[in-house]
Amino acid sequence: MPIDPSVAIGAELGTAEFSWSASDVLLYQLALGAGADPLSGRELRYATEQDTVVLPTFATVAQNFHATEPPKVSFPGVEIDLAKVVHGSQSVTAHRPLPASGTAVARTRISDVHDKGKAAVIWQETEVVDGAGDPLWTARSSIFARGEGGFGGERGPSERIELPDRDADVTVDVPTLPQQALLYRLCGDRNPLHSDPAFAKAAGFDAPILHGLCTYGVVAKAVTDAVLDGDASRVGSWSAKFAGIMLPGETLRVRIWHDDERHLVTAESVERSAPVLADAVFTAR
Repeated sequence: MPIDPSVAIGAELGTAEFSWSASDVLLYQLALGAGADPLSGRELRYATEQDTVVLPTFATVAQNFHATEPPKVSFPGVEIDLAKVVHGSQSVTAHRPLPASGTAVARTRISDVHDKGKAAVIWQETEVVDGAGDPLWTARSSIFARGEGGFGGERGPSERIELPDRDADVTVDVPTLPQQALLYRLCGDRNPLHSDPAFAKAAGFDAPILHGLCTYGVVAKAVTDAVLDGDASRVGSWSAKFAGIMLPGETLRVRIWHDDERHLVTAESVERSAPVLADAVFTAR
């Protein structure tokens, strides 16, 4: 079924009530590599119940944390084979510190659909409020569907973040585990692209790749540690575009430039000297 932007754009995808526990948060943050130094008080705040801090990137998994089925790309006006889809971009704005456990209501809509010729980009926006109706977070994401363009839609803007003409103010190398994707999939994303070698090969990859949202969270933690000394309650927003794949077991090189009240970030695979995240912006409260 071809994409129909007249149906898709603005389509409401419904509301959903969901809950999460401290154990969900701890598993998520362990799946990002938290606790690598089990004697570090900062790491233990991510990885134990003692004075737990919650990375706002938990918002990307909270609603579907206990999902056990592969996701489907089936929306009003959009029907796409999962094997053609990769994450395009992601942003989370935390309206206040995320609690370690709670119940919330999410409302999601398709905010835009862009026709890139050989591919389609579908944007979703999710507003999340607590039981009292007070805002918790806003998430915005795009998926890139190869071979699904050419349906006559708007191409959309091309937005780039200009980096300062100097060396990064901070550079951090973050190793990932060979089993990182297998651990992260327990946070609700069972896409076989990240666990099944045959599926990954059919999708055009030599091996299963790391979830884009895992990389997104790993880098967010690295920046939070470097800029805020691990105080995740002070993170205001985090946005990034996915510029390339990350393979489990590779090392991420995270570069940070301080730019007035925001921090500009890039991330690349050290082993392949290949970009992984680009046009990334981190802000603190």
